[in-house]
Amino acid sequence: MALIPRWRFMTDEAKALTRRTGISALVVLLVWLVFRSLVPWVLLAVVAWWIWKAVRS
Repeated sequence: MALIPRWRFMTDEAKALTRRTGISALVVLLVWLVFRSLVPWVLLAVVAWWIWKAVRS
């Protein structure tokens, strides 16, 4: 059974658009997950840089 019930009745253009939309959604989700996990490290690096600049001055 098709994931999208009307898949076999869709035009090739509609199928391509559906595939592109699905792939784009997965890429956005992946980027969001990676970015979310990197935010604490970025904040830590910024704080470390501020401390380094304050000690160095």
